[in-house]
Amino acid sequence: MIVCHKDTAVVILSYNGTKWHELFLPKIVEQAASGYEVIVADNASTDDTLQYVQQNFPSVKTLQIAVNHGFANGYYEALKQIKAKYYVLLSADFEVTDHWFPPLHQAMERDEMLAACQPKIRYYRDRELFEYAGAGGGFMDKYGYMFCRGRIFFDIEKDQGQYDDNIEVFWASGGCIMMRSDLYHKMGGLDNDLYAHMEEIDLCWRLKNAGYKIGYVARSLVYHVGGSVISYGSPQKLYYNFRNNLILLLKNEKSSRLVWLFPLRFVLDGLAGMRLLFTGNVKHTFIIVKAHFHVYRDLGKWMKRRNENKKMITRRNEEGIYSRSIVWDYFLLKKKKFTDLGWKPKALD
Repeated sequence: MIVCHKDTAVVILSYNGTKWHELFLPKIVEQAASGYEVIVADNASTDDTLQYVQQNFPSVKTLQIAVNHGFANGYYEALKQIKAKYYVLLSADFEVTDHWFPPLHQAMERDEMLAACQPKIRYYRDRELFEYAGAGGGFMDKYGYMFCRGRIFFDIEKDQGQYDDNIEVFWASGGCIMMRSDLYHKMGGLDNDLYAHMEEIDLCWRLKNAGYKIGYVARSLVYHVGGSVISYGSPQKLYYNFRNNLILLLKNEKSSRLVWLFPLRFVLDGLAGMRLLFTGNVKHTFIIVKAHFHVYRDLGKWMKRRNENKKMITRRNEEGIYSRSIVWDYFLLKKKKFTDLGWKPKALD
C-alpha cells in the first residue's frame, strides 16, 4: 500500500510509456510542489518503463501490475494500492502546464458535493484547438450520445476563451480527472469489464445518480496527444464506442427511459451501420453488429451490475444532460459548435 503524505496522488497508468515519460514527466514532477505526489503504475509493460522512471525520477513512487487487462483494469488494480484523499488519473500522454493543479484542488475543497472534475484539455499537436476526448467538459443528449464542449462529432473548435468558466458537466475526461478517493471506492471504482473507453463516463454517471456533481475547471490547462492507446477512428475504437455506450445505458439509465431508449438505440445504431455499408465500409458495419452481439450475449451480467448500481441511487443529478438530440441538431440542423445549441450549463458553486 502506498500512503501519500500529501492529500493528492497523481496516478499515471503507463504501458510501454518511456517516450511519454521522457517528454512529460519532468513538468509533472516539477509542479508536484503545488500539492501532490506522483505515482507511476506500470501496466505490465514489455519495455524498460519502470526502470527508466525509477532511475531518473527518484521522487516518483512506482507500482507494477502483473498482467495487462486494459486501461480500466489497470487503474482498478492500481488505486486499490494507493491511499490519498484525492486521486488524479492522468494518462501518460498528457502535458501539464504551470499551475495546472491548484484550480482543480481548490474546486474540490470548496464544494464537498463535487465528486470529480477535469481541466480544460487542448490538443498537443495543434495547441489552439480543443482535444477530442474531454475538451471543455463532457455532456450527454436525451438518447445517450456523448459529446463535449469544444468537440461535437467531427468538429473541433479553436479555444478562443469561449469556455473559460467553471461549470457542472455530465462527465469528466478519464485522461485527466481529479476525484475523491472515498467516493471512488464507495461507488465501486472503474468497471474493469469495460476494458477501455467510456469507463470514466460510467463512473461519473454512477456518481451523478448518487446526487454528486461533476465539474469542469477552466483555469486548469493541460495538453493531450491522444490516440496513443486506441487510435481515433480505428476499428477497435468504433467497437468500444458502440458496445460500451449501450452498456452504460443498461447499467445507469432510468427504467422508465431504458424501456424505450434501448430498442430505439438498436434502430439508430442499425441506421449508422447501414450508412457505413452503403458507403462501402463493410468492415465497420460488421464491427457495429459485433458490438451489439456482445452486449446481448452478456446481458445477464450487465443487468446484474444495474441491480447493484440501483442500491447506490439517491437523488439523480441530471445536470449536463442535453434535452434534445445532438445527432439531429448536428447533422440536420447543422449546429456544429456547442454555442450553437443555445444551452448554458449550470455554473459550479
